[in-house]
Amino acid sequence: MNATGKFAGFTVGLVVIFGAALALGSVVGPDVAEPAAHTTGDDGHGAAGHDAVADPTPGGLSPTADGYTLELASDQVTAGPAVPVQFRITNPSGVPVTDYTPEHEKLLHLIVVRRDLAGFQHVHPTLDAAGTWSVPLDLTRGGDYRVFADFTPAGGEGVTLGTDLRVAGTYDPQELPAPAPTTTVDGYTVTLDGTLRPGETSNVTLSVSRDGRPVTDLQPYLGAYGHLVALRTTDLGYLHVHPDGHPGDGVTAAGPGIDFAVTAPSAGDYRLFLDFQHAGAVHTAEFTATAAPEEK
Repeated sequence: MNATGKFAGFTVGLVVIFGAALALGSVVGPDVAEPAAHTTGDDGHGAAGHDAVADPTPGGLSPTADGYTLELASDQVTAGPAVPVQFRITNPSGVPVTDYTPEHEKLLHLIVVRRDLAGFQHVHPTLDAAGTWSVPLDLTRGGDYRVFADFTPAGGEGVTLGTDLRVAGTYDPQELPAPAPTTTVDGYTVTLDGTLRPGETSNVTLSVSRDGRPVTDLQPYLGAYGHLVALRTTDLGYLHVHPDGHPGDGVTAAGPGIDFAVTAPSAGDYRLFLDFQHAGAVHTAEFTATAAPEEK
């Protein structure tokens, strides 16, 4: 069914709509509804600081949390470089949400990654008056993808919802890269300093250099010098954290180091994705990191 046909029924009675939303949450997979997790700092939504209070429960494990539901217009598409994807967020009454509180300069952050943790994308869809979000995604490679919607409904708290999107096409599963302190992207070298500890808030620094020289003129991107998404490799449990400080606060340097406070909910491997902007372009550096208890 196309998006128009699927979403037309949203206006035919709140009871029917709410029942459909609950049914969708029960058939997407082994997901179970649970509260969304954010590392909360001075901006109230995901901005991690040294004094942050961290919820160790990962978010995005279910399409339904706190009464809100993520509904894709279609949960299966054909592979392509710019595949149109539409979805809605419904509220506890089953009505599409149209009023959001901007967080980090956007009404909603959409994170998309294949289940083997390849093909990461952080995009910002457009919202129409009826509550339908639309965005083209690079889904050139087939496979099962996880779609995370990170948002704050007006007057509410931050929520992260997750659901699966199946992409028909050639599937080339990738091995998880081994943990390493350094990675490269688009000619930049990014170094990770710090160790993740399960159940604890760990301070880590990601430093950016180019051609062997530290980058000291990072540009603000969505109100920060860097954005970090961490996904637990076992179930793609989602953490979205932000760096200490803010551009223009008179204290926070524009590189080379970006400091984060990250709470790993459990021991094991995590995939880290750092978005940063320099010379007018946004780049994404990827790491594998292991959270292990401190040896005594």
